[in-house]
Amino acid sequence: MRKIISLFFQGLLLVVPVMLTVYIVYKMFVWVDEILPYHPFPGSGVIILFAAITFIGLLGNTLIARTLNDWFQAILKRLPLLRTIYSAIKDLLSAFVGEKRKFDYPVLVKLSKESNIEKLGFITQESLGSLGLSESKVAVYLPHSYAFSGNVFIVDKENISPIDASSADVMKFIVSGGVAIPGGKTDD
Repeated sequence: MRKIISLFFQGLLLVVPVMLTVYIVYKMFVWVDEILPYHPFPGSGVIILFAAITFIGLLGNTLIARTLNDWFQAILKRLPLLRTIYSAIKDLLSAFVGEKRKFDYPVLVKLSKESNIEKLGFITQESLGSLGLSESKVAVYLPHSYAFSGNVFIVDKENISPIDASSADVMKFIVSGGVAIPGGKTDD
């Protein structure tokens, strides 16, 4: 009986991640299709949404968009709270998908000289002179596991070791709580 229960749980470990992934992707397609009034075939909402966002990106490079952006920036100058929220969201998105990605330099940070405990993170600013801080310090973002959050630490450069791994692999490793194996493999 113990062997059967063990095999059952082993089967769950194989089936549940695949089924949850399929279910979540399916629900995303259905959700996008439901918010758009026109959908001749399942999944067309995603295609329409992708095309619309791409078109908005194209407009973002035109004179009309620049005029609208200038107008929007003038409004943001008058509303400091809105400006702070908008800037934080824009900076966060550009850190992941923009031309000036910030999570391209994975490092290992030694947390204290008295301990051998280290954390994985990403250098986000190599110069902190604009904050009046020493040039020997850098800003390092340390993401949390199983969450879309983290902390920024100011660290002496001597406590940082570069990592020879892709940023995506390091982020996946951190967010998974150390479960994901770098290189896209999973521990079976």
